[in-house]
Amino acid sequence: MLVRKHRQQGLSLIESMIALLVVSIGLLGIAALQITAMSQNTSALNHSQAVWIAYNMSDRIRANLTVFNAYDGIDTSGSYSGDCIASACTTGQMVTADASEWSQLIANLPAGRGQVTSNADGLLVTVMWDDDGTGATGTGCGGNPNTDLTCYTLAVAQ
Repeated sequence: MLVRKHRQQGLSLIESMIALLVVSIGLLGIAALQITAMSQNTSALNHSQAVWIAYNMSDRIRANLTVFNAYDGIDTSGSYSGDCIASACTTGQMVTADASEWSQLIANLPAGRGQVTSNADGLLVTVMWDDDGTGATGTGCGGNPNTDLTCYTLAVAQ
């Protein structure tokens, strides 16, 4: 009696398809991770810029303490123009020039907006932007990403 030994000589079609499926799922997971990382990186950049812009305005206020309260009410949704680099300015004109330059900085943020308001201890410098990319243009800092903006607020004492 002759006994033949059958040796496997390769992968079957089913085994190949399963391996391809496993590799495909892994690649899709890596792609999703990359997209999430890029989104979070952009969010971190916007937040860092907002912090820097808020501190920029607080430094401008501290440099012009004689008219500290004149900064109250600045809102970059309005129009400001002033240039104290080309010619000398009074302290009052410096407030307008600071608001103008601050508006230009905030324009780099998506739907960027800045406000300076007063509170019991001094001034609040608030920088707002559309961090979620929803097209929100609101003025609130609440939790609704469809209407509210992401905010960073800094207190400035006199």
